[in-house]
Amino acid sequence: MEALYWGCLIGGVIFAIVTVVLGDILSSALDGLLDFLSVDFFNPVVIAGGITVFGGTGIMLTKYTELAAGAHVTLSVLAAIVISILVYFGYVKPMENSENSTGFSIKELAGRIGVVTVPLPAEGFGEVMVKVGAGNTMHIASSFDRQTLPAGVRVVVVDVVDGVLRVSELEERKGED
Repeated sequence: MEALYWGCLIGGVIFAIVTVVLGDILSSALDGLLDFLSVDFFNPVVIAGGITVFGGTGIMLTKYTELAAGAHVTLSVLAAIVISILVYFGYVKPMENSENSTGFSIKELAGRIGVVTVPLPAEGFGEVMVKVGAGNTMHIASSFDRQTLPAGVRVVVVDVVDGVLRVSELEERKGED
């Protein structure tokens, strides 16, 4: 029985190393061919962790307790299940949810609120800062209404034409008529 435990311990460690090192290479080489087999709980980290814990627990119980072989196996399987669940909900699931992309399409900016950073003349170009995700992005802009817009004015992106944001003042400035 001890040989099985050692095999699981060593096999789990090797499996973890191979999947971490070769996982992305293999995935890109197969171009998502095996994605239909992907079930969240059968993540390589969870499986390798469970196998490794099963082997390690079995070795520890064999060396340091006087329990029967059946009890070793039962306790090792229970420890592997508990640790696998903890790894899944404590590491794998939060990491899946934390992925955040900073990519966006410039066409998605239509309707967004921004602030003029470089004044926009009635005819010509300036610059507008628009909040995208967790950060800000600067874009070349022109006045949609053909009005001069000074720096600091809040604007709304009306349209995007040839990579240039066409903006209109969001609120009328006080004191101007």
